[in-house]
Amino acid sequence: MQAHSTEHQAFETFDTFESVVGLDMVTDPDEQPVESAAAEATHFRGQYANCMAMHADAQTVANYLDIHSEWFHRCAHPMKTDALGDNGYALTIGRFGSFGYEVEPKIGLHLLPQDEGVYRIETIPVPNYEAPGYHVDFRAALQLVESISETGTPLTQVEWELDLDVSIHFPRFIRALPKSLIQGTGDRLLNQIVRQVSRCLTHKVQMDFHQTRDIPFPKAS
Repeated sequence: MQAHSTEHQAFETFDTFESVVGLDMVTDPDEQPVESAAAEATHFRGQYANCMAMHADAQTVANYLDIHSEWFHRCAHPMKTDALGDNGYALTIGRFGSFGYEVEPKIGLHLLPQDEGVYRIETIPVPNYEAPGYHVDFRAALQLVESISETGTPLTQVEWELDLDVSIHFPRFIRALPKSLIQGTGDRLLNQIVRQVSRCLTHKVQMDFHQTRDIPFPKAS
């Protein structure tokens, strides 16, 4: 599962995804996910790649990325964010599910300082929080590629890759469904979430960067 695209103008908002893995078929509101040897986790994995255009030289973009504490919270909205130290954030992505079974994923992300022009983001624990029946392994890498635009001005592409592994311990009424249905629906939902979140973040970071640096941002043709 890969998303290779240079689209950077369009974006979508995101709130709640309904009917996760066929929850409208059978439900038990009182049953909660239980992590045990008898209830093996189901894994949903994805590898994604995309880029984000910034109309400035690479050093200007790097200076902006390095001070993420100034822009991360406002660009992540409507997702909830809480700072974890100097380079970490607890990120609540949104509520997913319906009919008595919902998950509101919260993950800790560590934005490592750049290393020879490469930025990495990794999962870290969220203090005093235990994820109810799920685990997220998030590993991303970003690098800056500078070039000259068609108008002769500097252009930097922020190229990123993401490896994502989400494991979920489903309750019995979900595990009773065919495995292929659970896996297929979960894979599609994961792709949808990543696509919508990345579009929203891309748009907001682009707008924030160009506005705060007083750099014109070309409109979509």
